Amino acid sequence: MSTHTPHQRVCFQLQVKPERIAEYRERHAAVWPDMLRALSDTGWHNYSLFLRDDGLLIGYLETPSLAAAQAGMAATEVNARWQAEMAEFFIDLDGAPDEGFLQLTEVFHLEDQLAPLSN
Repeated sequence: MSTHTPHQRVCFQLQVKPERIAEYRERHAAVWPDMLRALSDTGWHNYSLFLRDDGLLIGYLETPSLAAAQAGMAATEVNARWQAEMAEFFIDLDGAPDEGFLQLTEVFHLEDQLAPLSN
């Protein structure tokens, strides 16, 4: 039997400047390989970004610990470069994008509510 580390599901939002949306999409179509590896290595799993036409950005990831995942990335050189370049894309950002986002509260998860029903 395999052991499974429970993952925290994290959803967050940011606001991309309307005039920068096209460039933001382009930048994320080909993220630097060393950035991709760093995210994976530091616990950013099943990580996705969703962008609405008005610039509303929703991010989702699963991680054993958001704090540890953020700290792991903060310790990498590639993250400092990436966050410096990405910061200019956002409205009302307090800090680096990977730490200044608004975390949303989960109110429903299908599997959590189905689990007791299967007993």
